[in-house]
Amino acid sequence: MSRPLPPASVVGRVTIVPQSPLPALFCSDEAAARRFVEFFTANIRNPNTRRAYGRAVAGFAAWCEQEARITALRDIEPVHVAAYVETLQTRLSAPSVKQHLAAIRMLFDWLVVGQVVATNPASAVRGPKHSVKKGKTPVLAADEARALLDAIDVSTAVGLRDRALIGLMVYTFARIGAALKMRIEDVYVQGRRSWVRLHEKGGKRHEMPCHHNLEEYLHAYIEGAQLAGAGKAFLFRTAIGHTGRLSERPMSQADAYRMIGRRAADAGILTRIGNHSFRATGITEYLRNGGKLEIAQQMANHESARTTGLYDRRNDQLTLDEVERIVV
Repeated sequence: MSRPLPPASVVGRVTIVPQSPLPALFCSDEAAARRFVEFFTANIRNPNTRRAYGRAVAGFAAWCEQEARITALRDIEPVHVAAYVETLQTRLSAPSVKQHLAAIRMLFDWLVVGQVVATNPASAVRGPKHSVKKGKTPVLAADEARALLDAIDVSTAVGLRDRALIGLMVYTFARIGAALKMRIEDVYVQGRRSWVRLHEKGGKRHEMPCHHNLEEYLHAYIEGAQLAGAGKAFLFRTAIGHTGRLSERPMSQADAYRMIGRRAADAGILTRIGNHSFRATGITEYLRNGGKLEIAQQMANHESARTTGLYDRRNDQLTLDEVERIVV
């Protein structure tokens, strides 16, 4: 059973547990409810992390109430958290289980500091082992990426927008979230060359010079969609029905994902690509053409070169070449 959101939790547009009231387990009294809300609103800034952690915590609360018959925070012990992790492993991947455990552990740390509970029952619970040497994001070959870009009808503002957005991710390794946050003023000239300013995770600003193709795509889009001079307005906007014209509302990641699916189908590409595929494609092609991993790390704005290495799919082609040696 869940209790309605306390008034203090309604802060602007902050969503803690999507489409659900707050879990009653964590809101048994006013102090606990307030501390719970503060964990998501004051402690977690990234809206994607907030939603993911909200779902994780809500799932744990539901399990405690329905399966373990626990209705008070003080009754939760490490064995309960461990048992919940075991149930998650039967239906979720190891990274997802680790994320759920991290959410529960961090929330209880916050509650301990706020003196809502005495100890953290999740601190001693270990998650599943998981080692990643290569990312799972589907990537395109260089000729496929070129075919996709060339197949876009740029006779409308929507087509110009789509080519510019895809080109931005390919040539700057931009995350989709950072790309969609861009304002028109984030495309600017410096030293006779166009640059872009990306607003990355954690409020970081990342600036990159434009590849000549990207420079062409961006300026064609801004001119064709008549966006010049509207500096503070969003760069990538939603379409108005099937008119080919754009609204003033920014695209969402779901909008971009659907657009990419349509453009891939139009280009005859069968690989199931998504928003992140162009970042991985750009990094792979940069490294394939002699780029250095440490420079790719800087361009991708990664904290670790190991993370950048997960996007490197050059070995996929090597493996395919070796498989074709099997003549039967």
